[in-house]
This record gives sequence, structure tokens and C-alpha cells, in this order.
Amino acid sequence: MTLLRDEHLAAAFDHASRSYDTLVAANPGYHAHLRRSVRRLGLPGRGRGLRLLDLGCGTGASTAALRSVLPAADITAADASAGMLRRAAAKPWADRVTFVHAPAERLSEAGVHGPFDAVFAAYLFRNVTDPDAVLTAVRQLLRPGGRLGVHEYTLRGRRADRAVWTLVCRGLVQPVATLLGDGPLYRHLWRSVLEFDTAGRFARRLGEAAFEQVRVLPLPGWQTGITHTFVACRAHDRREGA
Repeated sequence: MTLLRDEHLAAAFDHASRSYDTLVAANPGYHAHLRRSVRRLGLPGRGRGLRLLDLGCGTGASTAALRSVLPAADITAADASAGMLRRAAAKPWADRVTFVHAPAERLSEAGVHGPFDAVFAAYLFRNVTDPDAVLTAVRQLLRPGGRLGVHEYTLRGRRADRAVWTLVCRGLVQPVATLLGDGPLYRHLWRSVLEFDTAGRFARRLGEAAFEQVRVLPLPGWQTGITHTFVACRAHDRREGA
């Protein structure tokens, strides 16, 4: 199948937004894993005084994880899907959470400007047309030394990991999604993971994009070998004396 991209993918997410949270709730550990990835950023002081960007926030699960772990931070949450964003913005939030309708490639056009102390991106990079361009944009939005956290389906590379992913998608996720009328999106989900970087390749991609101190951390449970947290820092420019 051809992967969904750009406006076609945003439209598929718009359609799926009404049932997205229901499907997410059936994934054991989904919200706990997002909170774990946020904690792995190692940000201090419950986020007090920090500006955070939640890139590809969807219906707000990643935003909720950021708010739970870093309740004192200012959070800007952006997504390309108007439908997903409406679901996110309609939920009860404390102060200092702002939602912006914009794809990752055109944040500045929507008025999103740095510097941010950290950028968190959950389930985003395998869905963008040019992940290297998005990494460049993210780097420009971060302050020197700012942190990037990526929470993503990135297979470890073993045949068993591919088999488990296919079994979960074809045996559970796709049948339910098809009944809900969202089969194309979740077929895209299955295929996008198989065709995206392995965990090791994505870590190298981060290094090639001038991120430093790259760490690759697995997540527990059935997602071991399938989902990873990547934590990295924006390198200081040489002119800044680092």
C-alpha cells in the first residue's frame, strides 16, 4: 500500500479523531509509557520557567503526559489535524497550555517561535514526508543545549519484533479500525512502522542532524523492541563557545 502523507494523512486523522481515544485506551501502558518518555527528558523543577513544544500532539495524550510530569511548564501543542486538535483543546486543561493548528513543517507560519527548552514528539517522525527537514526545524526552535524527546514506534530490527507488530496490527487494531471506518489510517500505521527507521538508524539520524548525547531507551511490556524513547540535546554552535 502507499503510505498516507501530508493533507491525506491529516484528513485520515480528522476522520479518526472521534474514536482515537477509545482505540488508544485499548493499548496497555500507552499513557504510562508517554509519561515515562517525558520523565526521561530529565527536566528540572517540575518544569517551572520552561517553555515546551508538544509536536504532533494529536488528541492531547502527549500533552497530558507533559502536564502530568512538568505541571509548572508553559506548553505549546501543535498538530496538523484540525479534528485531532479540536478533541485535544476541548479537554479540561490548567493554565499555560496553548494549542496551534499547524504541521511540523510550517510552525513559524502559525506563529510558533522558539527558543524552547524542550521539544517532545510522540508518534510523529515516521508520519512526516521529510524527517530530516523536521529535525532541522526542531533544532532551530530549541535553545542551545535544549532537549529533544522522541517517543516512537521504531523496531529494534529483529524478525520477531516485526512479527509481533504485524500480529498486533492485523489481529486487533486493523479489524476494530475497519469497523469504525478508519481502516486506511491504521493500515498506514502498520506499514509506516515497518518502513521507517530502526531504532539504531533513527539514533544516527539524530546525530547527523547535529543533536548530541543521543540516548535510545526501550519501553517495557509487549512494546519492548517496538517502541523507544530517544533523548538528545541541541548541540551548541561553535560561535557560542561550547
